[in-house]
Order: sequence, then structure tokens, then C-alpha cells
Amino acid sequence: MADTSKGINVLNAVIIGFGGIGQEVCKRLHEHKEINITHVVVRDEKCLSTQQYLDTHLPGTLAVTNIPIGTKLLIECAGHQAIHAYVLPALLTGIECAIVSTGALAEPLLPEKLIANAEAGHTQVHLLSGAIGAIDALSSAKFAGLSEVTYTGRKPPLGWKGTPAENLLDLANLGRASTFFEGSARDASTLYPKNANVAATISLAGLGFDKTRVKLIADPSTNDNVHHLSAKGEFGEFELTMRGIPLPSNPKTSTLTVLSVIRFLANKANALVI
Repeated sequence: MADTSKGINVLNAVIIGFGGIGQEVCKRLHEHKEINITHVVVRDEKCLSTQQYLDTHLPGTLAVTNIPIGTKLLIECAGHQAIHAYVLPALLTGIECAIVSTGALAEPLLPEKLIANAEAGHTQVHLLSGAIGAIDALSSAKFAGLSEVTYTGRKPPLGWKGTPAENLLDLANLGRASTFFEGSARDASTLYPKNANVAATISLAGLGFDKTRVKLIADPSTNDNVHHLSAKGEFGEFELTMRGIPLPSNPKTSTLTVLSVIRFLANKANALVI
């Protein structure tokens, strides 16, 4: 809900999580006076350090351990567990929610639970586009019928650190581009949950987790996160390649993911929506 007490429409929102995405969102929102992050929800042991960061980059925002009473809009930037812990209960109480960690929706029945809770709370849950573009075209084409959707994710080897790729490739000494996964988006999202939000978003916009094909590549020749999307159907066909600059604090995440959060908030706050 907009607050007009200062002469402009101000959108109040609460963020869950303060890792690389949450920090960068708060830092970049400093110049957006129409958007007010009232609180950031974090674990108890992170509350003090989060508040110190906020006092520098977004004064007036409070670090808390629970969703404050009166919250109208909740932005999830905390990872998959936060959807169960915060988003599902929030929807039941009528809080509008936006999800960054779309890869979690590969979990069986989780999309259905989100829909049911949003309907019960008479609200909406938004799945943010994150690091990929053309989601508007893909979701529009779905209404006519899609026959094929393929996603290829290419990252520097260390962008796959901490994933099962470590058991398949020598990431620290990789000499050439190597494909380490080919399969369904559901399997990709399950095996690589911190890397496969893009695959999940594409699936939810298009053919679903089981019919969307995914290829994942570690490539020492690139410093960027490279996303390639191709789709065919009754609408025609398209291909999109995006080279996303990773967040310095988290090479698994593209900077565009942060910007997709800001775009969503700006569209909620402004009269003209694109």
C-alpha cells in the first residue's frame, strides 16, 4: 500500500534475507525515494551485523527476526527454505509476496501450495524473472502453444563451486568448456538449487519442469554467467542469449537478479508499468 504522507506515493515493503541479493537490493534502493524497505528479516545471529549495514546504506530500515505486523508486501531473497518458513504462512494472512528463489518450485506440489495459500489469503504471489529475459514473450507464447523450450546455462568453473559439478569436473583446473548436466529442468533445479533459478523460471513460464530441457556448462573462457533460451511453437520461434555479470559477493548470481527485484518494486510503486 502506498504512503502519501510525504507528498509522493511511497511503496512499503519487507525483504526476507540479507545475503548478496538482499544487500545489493538495499544498496541500490537508496536512490529510489518511491520505494521504502521498512524491515529486513534475518536470523537472530545476523541481526546486529545487518542493522549496521542498513544504517550505512539504507538508514531507517530495521533488521528483525520475524515478519512485522502490518506488512503488505514481502520480497523473498533468502533461498529455498524461506518459502516454507515465511512465504507460505504470509500468503495465508493476505500478504502479497514476490519470490526470487524460483528453483524451489521444482519441489513436488510446492507451486500448488503457493497458489492455494494465495487464494485462501485473497492475495498474489509473484515469480520474479531474475537473471533471464524474454519471460514476457515465453509466457505469452504459452497461450498459443509451445512445442520446445531449451535452456543452456554457462558459467565460469568456480560459479559451480559447492554443487555436484565438483564431483564431475576439476573446476579449479578446467582447461576447456565442459557440459556436466543434460536433462529436465526439474532434475536441474533439484540437483543445482542455488544455480538453477533461471531454469525454473523458464519452466514455470513455459512448458513446465518436466518438458523443459536444460544443459549446464562450466566454461573457463568466460567470466560471465551466460544464459541461452530457445523456444518454438505456434507463435513462431525465438532465441535469446544473455551475458550476466555475476555479483561480486556471490558468483552464482547475476546482477540482473537484483535489478529484477528493483524493477518489480518500481512497477508496484509507479503509475506507469512496463
